[in-house]
Amino acid sequence: MEFIELLWERFRHWLEPFVYLSNNVLSLAGVVVVTTTTVLWVAMLPMLVHGEMANPYTGILAFLVLPGAFFGGLALIPLGIFWNRRRQVRRGELPATMPALDFHNVRLRRLLLFVGLTTVANLVIAGQLTYGALHYMDGVTFCGRTCHVVMEPEYNAYQNSPHSRVECVKCHIGPGASWFVKSKLSGMHQVFAVLFNTYERPIPTPVHNLRPARETCEACHWPQKYGEDRLRIVQKYADDETNSMTKTVLLMRIGGGRYGGPGIHGAHLGEGVTIRYAHSDEKRQTIPWVESARNGKSAIFTAPGTPLDADKHFAVRVMDCVDCHNRPSHSYELPERAVDRDMAGGIVPPALPFAKKHSIDVLKANYTSNEEAAQRIPVEFARFYREKHPEVYRQRKAEIDRAGQALLAIYRRNVFPAMKVSWGLYPNNIGHADFPGCFRCHDDQHTAAGDRKIGQDCNTCHQLLAMEEPAPKILSDLGLDKK
Repeated sequence: MEFIELLWERFRHWLEPFVYLSNNVLSLAGVVVVTTTTVLWVAMLPMLVHGEMANPYTGILAFLVLPGAFFGGLALIPLGIFWNRRRQVRRGELPATMPALDFHNVRLRRLLLFVGLTTVANLVIAGQLTYGALHYMDGVTFCGRTCHVVMEPEYNAYQNSPHSRVECVKCHIGPGASWFVKSKLSGMHQVFAVLFNTYERPIPTPVHNLRPARETCEACHWPQKYGEDRLRIVQKYADDETNSMTKTVLLMRIGGGRYGGPGIHGAHLGEGVTIRYAHSDEKRQTIPWVESARNGKSAIFTAPGTPLDADKHFAVRVMDCVDCHNRPSHSYELPERAVDRDMAGGIVPPALPFAKKHSIDVLKANYTSNEEAAQRIPVEFARFYREKHPEVYRQRKAEIDRAGQALLAIYRRNVFPAMKVSWGLYPNNIGHADFPGCFRCHDDQHTAAGDRKIGQDCNTCHQLLAMEEPAPKILSDLGLDKK
């Protein structure tokens, strides 16, 4: 017992000068930082125990920010003590005997009160601020407007996509801190490009350092699930006076899954299937070489004039989701498609004479800025009817004005003069009506040994039930015709 008391007495005398000298701004700031990081670490301990965290911003906070701040705060405490001692020695204020460590010591009471109050404050404030910061950084506003202002075209396209309720980080980064760090490090040059206004216009695609689709897309889109055949109706309006409407009806063979047959997904990404391809251009639109491996058997298909070893001369990729679904959240429309959709919904009334043709003419006109487009598009659309069809304009002025605003909305979603984004700049590889898409490989030109070809048979991926018919019988039989 006496030995323990002796040890305590020696420890207390050793500690007294540190407690006395730690009452300075620098050391107290270090105490605040250490207390704050400790409180946050304790709050995050349950997530750390369960392994890798789903939120990448939580991961970067836990593994990078908190440890750095903690050790930085620790360093401030002795630094402040050393600075305070030198200052008191210089002024001749350093006492020969330090005040005892008991509750009669005013400095000790103040220090304990300060640590207690900062701990309580951190428990209340730091936790709320951290949650709010993580929630904000995980949101689309932070990605689309706060940091990536130059990504305005992509942000606008995202807001009108099927994934508009999925946070950006879910697809661009995915779970875990490691890919968060990789993505931010790879984007450092983009930060400087924005700061010095040297970024490319338009933003080039595809993104080469994007996380593999199997680690992001397949977190929601389970590849082993069979995709049933789906009916697709394509409504199209002609550019004649009556805006003649026709419908094309397709039965899409989605396929995939373990027992559902090949279909589109099964043929390209099914079990035992691996497809590699070489592309000769940056946007992956020209594919001269394809290697298809199925259940241990492989074949190489080449375009005319392409050597079998083209994979040694061009960039090679293993095919995954984004090679077809290359713009799942940032898809831009062509003016014809966009107007057809709005006319089918009645936003641009099909009853207006030459509505389709005039809408396309207005949309494709040259505008130097979004501001100019906002001024001219509704005016030009209305002027056509006011001058060429005055009676229609008099009777349907309100509809014409609404249609003009709808055309302006189409333009704003797809064209960004400041970023040099114009109609059709970014190809969409789904289908083959607007861009090469499927026909990059399925062109009847890629051949392998034994006169085998990558075919172009329409019924491989879909069954054509009706082709540009005014009233397809199949829709009537299925009860899907609109009266």
